[in-house]
Amino acid sequence: MKNNLLYVIVFLSCFLGFSQQKITWEDLSKVDYEDRFFPIYEEYYKYPTFLPSVKALAGKQIEITGYFLNIAPEDGVYILSKTPMSSCFFCGQGEPDTVIELQFKEVPNFKTDAVVVMTGKLVLNRKDVDHFIFILEDSKGELVD
Repeated sequence: MKNNLLYVIVFLSCFLGFSQQKITWEDLSKVDYEDRFFPIYEEYYKYPTFLPSVKALAGKQIEITGYFLNIAPEDGVYILSKTPMSSCFFCGQGEPDTVIELQFKEVPNFKTDAVVVMTGKLVLNRKDVDHFIFILEDSKGELVD
């Protein structure tokens, strides 16, 4: 009986260790910004400071729903946005924490503004201005019905 209980505990811990944590855009909004000058581009950019609740998500498998944006498919630039393309971060609406850079092994065939659920490993980016502050590595997605 003790061995069976041990097997159940080990099985559940393995299963729970690989499941995604479902998050919302509100969860990602806990970021403070300061304008910093980046000499390489001779521009000021919003430099993020992630608050503890966001830092706790770093490196975790997450699941989040948003709008899929084909920003530059020829360059492999795909984004998950809190809002549709017409009112997204690129159009001056919202902060950098309203978009996530998607990095795929296999790019799905989603159309711009498709509502999707994305999963992957969340990476927090503070220094590389050539990438977004949130990156979802090994992204996988499915359309929301």
